[in-house]
This record gives sequence, structure tokens and C-alpha cells, in this order.
Amino acid sequence: MNTIKKIGSILLLLTSFAFGSCVSVKTLTIDFPKPSAKELPGSIQSLTLVARVNNEKFSDLSADSLQKLLYKKEFIIDTVIYDLHMADTTLQALGQLLFESGRYDYVIPEERFIEYTDKSQFGPQLSWDRVNQITETFNTDAVLSLDHIAARLTTTFDNKSYYDPYMNGFYALAAAEMKISYEALFRVYEPKNQQILIREFIRDTLIWEDADASPRILFQRFTSAKQAFAESGIEIALDLAEQISVKWHVRGRKIFVKGNSKMRDAAELANSNDWLSAMAIWKEIGENAGSRSLKSKALFNTALAYEMLGDIDQAVSWALKSYNTQFRPVTYEYLEILKMRKSELKNQSQ
Repeated sequence: MNTIKKIGSILLLLTSFAFGSCVSVKTLTIDFPKPSAKELPGSIQSLTLVARVNNEKFSDLSADSLQKLLYKKEFIIDTVIYDLHMADTTLQALGQLLFESGRYDYVIPEERFIEYTDKSQFGPQLSWDRVNQITETFNTDAVLSLDHIAARLTTTFDNKSYYDPYMNGFYALAAAEMKISYEALFRVYEPKNQQILIREFIRDTLIWEDADASPRILFQRFTSAKQAFAESGIEIALDLAEQISVKWHVRGRKIFVKGNSKMRDAAELANSNDWLSAMAIWKEIGENAGSRSLKSKALFNTALAYEMLGDIDQAVSWALKSYNTQFRPVTYEYLEILKMRKSELKNQSQ
């Protein structure tokens, strides 16, 4: 199973930090997490991803076989296809997206397709015995099941006339269009309380279209139907991941990097994301500084360290100490930023 460190109340990723110039204040570019509207409860940290399939419906035609079918129909077709590769692409992409968000661990079993024989349009719910078996086998908190996936493939091909105002005349091109209208149903099963935490139905349409003077050249570059199914699966995964994963917002923060050698050392520690060690140095500087200027810088950086560690109240307290020690416009600006951060976090917790 893929493993990641669990994020706490706030996780900050340092993406840009330079010390090359003589300026005493540098700007950090930081990613702040923001929970999504349908994010799963904090108790759900790991998921097993599976898909429900009905063998009477699902198939896995090769790319060549599917294209031959289209060409046999002269690239004019309208049919519903249940594609195993599309379902698998959806699971694989979804697992990576959930993991990369920093919010979930995930497992995709080798035997990830769970058969069903129910004749209903959508896959039936998993039994709680099966859910318990899956979570115990793979040591996860819940099961995220793709309980239904289907795609309507619609293609058209025709010769179309276009007017060229520069040539003052018409010319003909071979034109092709392909639509994938997909739908998918996801359920998240939590075995502890036997609850379905999410039931999410996703539906949309992707369109590919192109034209060329030669049909041969056109279809040499036109997206294949098999690739279109895979891209549709990725779109489904992106849609669900956006709804249940952590979203990241880029913000800027100022930090004082000069004043004495210890300030530079602490800034290097912060650059390495070792905020606790950096904060200890800044607190020592703040207690022993011989000038108000140096002390206010150390207090300011201490406030920043507390924000990086997720303690906004302490960040406000230390920023106020810096502000009262020596007024700086950057400190006033930072206090306003912290005020907005407190409001954001309060709204997220409601």
C-alpha cells in the first residue's frame, strides 16, 4: 500500500525560497490546503479502490479491433460501450490523484473487478460482509467502489464545404467528430458504522473533432476511440478527486533573513522546512537582541513559524509582539493576513 504522512490541521509546502540578494525580507511561495466540499471524515485516511462489472455487458476490445469496427461502419456509429480499460483507467487515475492531494492512502487490489449479475442499470451495493472483508484484507478504512460506468460512443464523418474569403471560393474537407457521453456512479462504504459516506453520480460529454483535405491524413492523427475512452476515465477521476480531495491555494509570505548570523542560520532551517528549530533560534534572538529592529524581525519570523505549524492564535500573538516592538508596514500587512486566515479556518470547521 502506498503510504504518506497524515496531514494535520495545516500542511504547508515550501516551493520557493531564495537568499541570493542583499534584501533583508524574502517572499515565500506556499501552498495552503483547503478541504473540499465533500471531503470524507478525518477518520477515513485510507481507501481500497474497486469496480463493479457485469460480464454480460463489459468487454475490453483492443484499440485496433475498435477502430476496425468504426471504419467498417464508415465512422458513423451510435452505441453504448462498457469498457473494462476505461473503468481501470478511472481507478488508476483516481488513486494517484487522491494520493497526490496529500489526503489519502490507497490500495488498488490485483483482483479489483467485482462481478455482479444484477440486471438493473446501475451496479448493486456491496454487501457489508464484502466491505468488511476488503477493508480487513487490505488494512484500509473504507472502500471506494466504482459501482457503474458506461459510455455512449457517437461518431460522424462527412465532407463539408468551407468558404475561404481570401480565395473568394469554397473548398471541401473531410470532417470527423467523436463524442463520448459518459456516466459513472461511485459509493464510499465505511464498514465501522456501516454507512455509505458518499454516493456520487458523474455525467458529462467529451468531444473530438478535426478536418483535413485527405481522409487518410485525417484519421492518421485523429484520436482513437480506445484513447478517447481512457481520456474519459481520467476526466471522471479528476471530477471525483476534486470533490473529495484537499484543494491547494498558493499564497505569499514574507520572512526576514538578515540581521545577524543566527538569523541567517534560522532562515536556512526554515528553507529546509525545519520550522521548530528555526523558531527556537528566533525566540532566542528575540529575548537577547540588543536592538528593537532585530528583536521585531525575530518576533515576526516566530509568528510565521507558528503559522507554518498550524497555530494561528500564537502566530497572531507573536506578530502583535513584533508590531508593538517596532512598527513595520509588513507586520501590519501580516496581521491582516492572519485575520483572514483565522476567518477561513473558522468557516472550514463549520
